[in-house]
Amino acid sequence: MPDQTKARAACLIGWPAAHSRSPLIHHYWLRTLGIDGGYSIESVPPEGFAEFVLNLSAHGYVGANITIPHKERVLSLTAPDERARAVGAANTLWYDGDRLCSTNTDIEGFINNLDASAPGWDGAEDALVLGAGGSSRAVVFGLIERGIKRVHLANRTTGRAQALADEFAVKAGEFDVGVLPVAWRDIDRILRRAGLLVNTTSLGMAGQPELEIDVGLLPLTATVADLVYVPLRTPLLAAARGRGLQTADGLGMLLCQAVRGFELWFGQRPDVTPELYAHVEADLTKA
Repeated sequence: MPDQTKARAACLIGWPAAHSRSPLIHHYWLRTLGIDGGYSIESVPPEGFAEFVLNLSAHGYVGANITIPHKERVLSLTAPDERARAVGAANTLWYDGDRLCSTNTDIEGFINNLDASAPGWDGAEDALVLGAGGSSRAVVFGLIERGIKRVHLANRTTGRAQALADEFAVKAGEFDVGVLPVAWRDIDRILRRAGLLVNTTSLGMAGQPELEIDVGLLPLTATVADLVYVPLRTPLLAAARGRGLQTADGLGMLLCQAVRGFELWFGQRPDVTPELYAHVEADLTKA
């Protein structure tokens, strides 16, 4: 259990981790809320990860964020909640007494950002999710919980989309939702009726190939979300805004997913404000 007499501190654990904007976000909240606390980066290689996590409080931390490549492995070292188990990865750790717990806040980060950026988006009956990696799992879980009737899952390797759809079959059934794998070549057919398009791939990210997709096929009432936040205004979002569609960007999700961890560690729930968005955006722009 962490020492309650000292100023509370949390950290980000990754390998590498120096590029993260998490300290910028949490230091902003600590400063604006007047909390005596800290947030550090811990670059921990895979061979030292288990020791570090199992002795997190001894290292002076009340909790942590977890990033690549440790998000899956940390499940076996902690007590994961339903969300972390369902997604197969955790990104937030905290202590409940002596027990080190874990969760995945990417789900609420994605959903809360959509709610803030594109009110009414959940009127969609069909959602098209591009990609079948870790981020896609969080997105699909969130869409199931929100009750989107049909979640179409497209990946260049169709077998991965099928495997992910199979994994979520039971959860989807509880909410009367269908998770349907789609071949990449059939994306255009789904776009014509999709009320929500979500890119969870790295396509469109700085240094990566562009995402070649025709947003002109989407209904005029559709919403487009891109989890990429470097660049902040991806070609996908630019094309969607050019058609007048509602959009949700990756920075908004990054900020929203950080809220619950901060609350768990420091005891106050912070707000995602335009000032915070501008603060982090300025850092991304100068990078």
